[in-house]
Amino acid sequence: MGTYTAADALIESLHSAGVSYIFTNLGTDHPALIESWAKSSVNHLPMPEIIICPHETVALSAALGYAQVTGRAQAVIVHVDVGTQNLGGAVHNAARGRVPVFIFAGASSFTIEGELPASRTDYIQFIQDVYDQRGVVRGYTKWDYEIKTGKNVQKLVHRAMQIANSEPKGPVYLVGAREVLEEESIKLPTDLTKWNPISPAALSQADVKKIAEACLEAKNPLVITSYLGRNEPAVDELVAFSERLAIPVVEVSPSYMNFPSSNPLHLGFSRNAYIDEADVVIVIDCDLPWIPLKGGPRDTARVFYMDVDPLKQDLPLWYIPSEQFYQVNSLVALQQLNQFLSGAQLNRSGIEVRRQRVSQEHARLRDTWKREVTTPSEVITPEYLTACLAELIDDDTVVINETCAKNAVAVTHHLARNQPGTLVTSGGSSLGWGGGAAIGAKLAHPDKTVVCVTGDGAFIFSCPTAVYWASRRYNAPFLTIIYNNQGWEAPRQATLRVHPDGVSRQHNRYWNDFEPGAALDSVAHAAGGALAIPVVQVCEVKDAIRRGLEAVKNGTSAVVNVMLEPVSTTV
Repeated sequence: MGTYTAADALIESLHSAGVSYIFTNLGTDHPALIESWAKSSVNHLPMPEIIICPHETVALSAALGYAQVTGRAQAVIVHVDVGTQNLGGAVHNAARGRVPVFIFAGASSFTIEGELPASRTDYIQFIQDVYDQRGVVRGYTKWDYEIKTGKNVQKLVHRAMQIANSEPKGPVYLVGAREVLEEESIKLPTDLTKWNPISPAALSQADVKKIAEACLEAKNPLVITSYLGRNEPAVDELVAFSERLAIPVVEVSPSYMNFPSSNPLHLGFSRNAYIDEADVVIVIDCDLPWIPLKGGPRDTARVFYMDVDPLKQDLPLWYIPSEQFYQVNSLVALQQLNQFLSGAQLNRSGIEVRRQRVSQEHARLRDTWKREVTTPSEVITPEYLTACLAELIDDDTVVINETCAKNAVAVTHHLARNQPGTLVTSGGSSLGWGGGAAIGAKLAHPDKTVVCVTGDGAFIFSCPTAVYWASRRYNAPFLTIIYNNQGWEAPRQATLRVHPDGVSRQHNRYWNDFEPGAALDSVAHAAGGALAIPVVQVCEVKDAIRRGLEAVKNGTSAVVNVMLEPVSTTV
């Protein structure tokens, strides 16, 4: 085995901390790590499985997808400053989505003339020496540090993982130069019970009473959430809370399945809907429950804001005035409220009247959505495409959703999710997460079908050559449905909201089209042997999805590239 190095300590500590996979893109700063892996492999020592990712965005997105469906942080290893930069918007997604991940990057050697092992041997090690490599991601990470000695690497890893897994969860970043990774380390006993994340925060008993009594007295209470479902047991607690008092739930920009869509108390996904009628609003795990410019609760409404980060301290400009903000764990808070309400005297007749009214509104909404789905005669609509997909997948299918604008509305309306853990989005706004996330989700749940729904723009951003190569290499097949409108719909909509009668509208000029179109499905086939299925006609949609699902079942990824109405033709 030779010398026990800092690299050995790093990998051993990640394994002991519960890391199953290291998603990596290697460089000249990693000889010590590669040697450590080789020693462990040859000597059959336990270590995380190494997943080679030909692009860093895919590596980090895969780690995020795995953590989002399991709750367990994984590791990403990249190459010095340039590899860190290549993580790109995926770091934003990790931060905004509050997803735990351990990121390690090498650093240029700090000796030149052989003073220490692993001194600089190549030209690039000179030009990759930068003043503040950690600063590249400092605005998005919870913690960043540099290994200064090989003697305390285990403690650095355990501290990093403790911070990443403590609420609000998020990415951590550690760097280490070649010489330090080669340094002799000390093999220390591991006692992870000393490095647990912060215990979940609870409401005070006085606040439990205050919130519960406000709900009991309310005539039109409302719950708004976006990512409560990242803690899957919280979904059942929210259902129990909602059903006990017949409180309707609205999911805005849902990052997870937070509340069963089929539940009669589910009132859709529209931000600002029903808010002006509410006299008590319970916001749980949500970054923006309404858009102030478009309205909000009436002045007399009581608003209670419960979140792991209710002040959004990393957002420079943000405010949602509320009676009280609570930094709590949503599962714990709902358990407390349900316990209090179990012994409370309820106005059962009033609750049943509200239940009937909300159920009727639930049914009306679904009827409205159903009318959106008509079998188109020529151009395939996103509503029809989504309805076909919903018909062909089961309740346990994990949906990786990276659709935007009109397509995102179609997915929320017509791809009903009722099981916790069966819907995930990035939680951020950087496109390109979906392909890597689907790989991570499939590695986490090899027995489940994983479907990624995405736009053509997001598909391109995902580095598809790297995605489908890795999918085949590591036996992680999934189905991709491309909602291909041959351009960017979001910039057009944003322009129209600001300039509804502007010159851009009058002349249909938005600089947002992708003409001439690309055979995106063929890219996936060339890179990773994925089944490529282009779809142009309405009559092809269902059969194409069936074929894609069958391919995935048989171990091959598939891409169904569905041509929708081009954005360039929409005025």
